Amino acid sequence: MEFGKLQQVDSVQFLLPEISSSLPRTEGTPDLFVGATGYNMKDWVGSWYPSSTKTNGHLLAYGKQFNTIEHNTTHYRIPDSETIHRWIAETPSDFRFCPKIPQVISHARDLGVHNTELRLFWERMTALSPRLGVCFLQLPPHFEPRNLPVLSRFIDTWPSHLPLAVEVRHPLFFATGPEQDRYFELLTERQTGAVVTDVAGRRDVCHGHLTAPFLLVRFVGNSLHPSDYTRIDDWSNQLKKWVQAGASSIYFFTHEPDNLLAPELAQYTVEKFRKVFPESKLRGPEPCRPPGEQGALF
Repeated sequence: MEFGKLQQVDSVQFLLPEISSSLPRTEGTPDLFVGATGYNMKDWVGSWYPSSTKTNGHLLAYGKQFNTIEHNTTHYRIPDSETIHRWIAETPSDFRFCPKIPQVISHARDLGVHNTELRLFWERMTALSPRLGVCFLQLPPHFEPRNLPVLSRFIDTWPSHLPLAVEVRHPLFFATGPEQDRYFELLTERQTGAVVTDVAGRRDVCHGHLTAPFLLVRFVGNSLHPSDYTRIDDWSNQLKKWVQAGASSIYFFTHEPDNLLAPELAQYTVEKFRKVFPESKLRGPEPCRPPGEQGALF
């Protein structure tokens, strides 16, 4: 992901914000999901996918390693019914897709509320329901607070049975003041999630507003720089605070350049999150052994 990317991160202050929420406080173990941003990865064959994995078997292999995915393919095209059925058939029952809303909708002046594509997307996501996590709307950088009435109309038309989260990037949404207040109040009133993006070059978008019972985090690493690990440690330490603030489901996506090192970071993330919630059913990637290598008996 190029948004907020920096070539040098040694001087960045990776601080997590205080959490703000008006949701009922909760306790207990949330549903935890950790995944990457794509599964068609030939570079993972032999390391994270079995060496015999063919291209048409990548999703099956990915689903055995992760329990969710930030599904970017839907940003460029709406899947047909056959594809939806294949996604369901090739993933375990605990797997959840978090599909990005198509660009033809998210970048339209009216956010597609008058377009047939939006209705078609709803139809396809309803069919995906057994494996659907959260749909997320990534608005373009030029979408600013004065456009909130457009977003409000979009959310009003959105079906209540399809969980929705929104990512904004315009700096005015994160500047203390009435614009920020109106944005997060809108999402809270409509039980719509506010995507948290933890990236080096835009610390403002790593906010602490919980506006729905689910939290969707896009964590952007820097090629396994030491700070990637200390930042995950910080997130692990803050998980219980998010749950106490009302998050019953947490989706956490590890971004690394070209997606190559995402499994390494996801593995570390899962280990840390399990220590916080040992009763969670969270699962994560494990390296594949070379052919013929056996595990230890004891």
